[in-house]
Amino acid sequence: MKSIVCVKRVPDTEARVRIAGDGKSVDAAGAKFILNPYDEFAVEAALKHKEAAGAGDVTVVSVGDSGSAETLRTALAMGADSAVLLKTDGKPEGLAVARILAEELKGREYDVALFGMKAIDDDLQAVGPMVAELLGIPAATAVTEFSAEGGKITAQREIEGGHEVVELKTPCVITLTKGAYEPRYASLKGIMAAKKKPLEEKPAAAGDAGVEVRGRKLPAERQAGRIVGEGPDAVPALLKLLREEAKVI
Repeated sequence: MKSIVCVKRVPDTEARVRIAGDGKSVDAAGAKFILNPYDEFAVEAALKHKEAAGAGDVTVVSVGDSGSAETLRTALAMGADSAVLLKTDGKPEGLAVARILAEELKGREYDVALFGMKAIDDDLQAVGPMVAELLGIPAATAVTEFSAEGGKITAQREIEGGHEVVELKTPCVITLTKGAYEPRYASLKGIMAAKKKPLEEKPAAAGDAGVEVRGRKLPAERQAGRIVGEGPDAVPALLKLLREEAKVI
């Protein structure tokens, strides 16, 4: 099975996020960036299916600036065979990214294009389905596990109160969420091998943006708690505060 895994470089969830001077973007100075955790599920799924079949090819693709090359090297260290960086200026929004990826996939032979269900920085959950729509191929989202046989993909989706099983003809798009594919750690051998694996860089035009970020701001500081009394005698004071200050009753 030939798999193309589309990945994104995102800020580390444990990093302290700072707003840049323009008030619209994240300050990259001193920030740590990682491979999007949901995309790790997609990379692991592609590698497991390749290993189970004893054959196949896994290519990872990313849209972004030169910093995304580091993210692609992470996927190569996990075991992917090759990588492609579609270089853009700035941070294109979801539909622009989908158009760039769809244009790249048009010229490639593949059975399945894998995505993480969402990116943890924008929580969009739409790039994979938009790529499928632009290419005119079927898609399944929020998949926990899938199998491939005879030109068909059988995918399992978690839904409220049960599981849904869908069949898709290849080529198709699948977005992965947490389930059967627990991401592996890159071994020292894999990290060393990643340095020699092909990583192609291509210029990509994002086109006109359909969405504009007007501003970002951090949540307001939480106010310190206040003790208004103890036991039943505190109830009248608490009710007064809820009515007059919080104005919730």
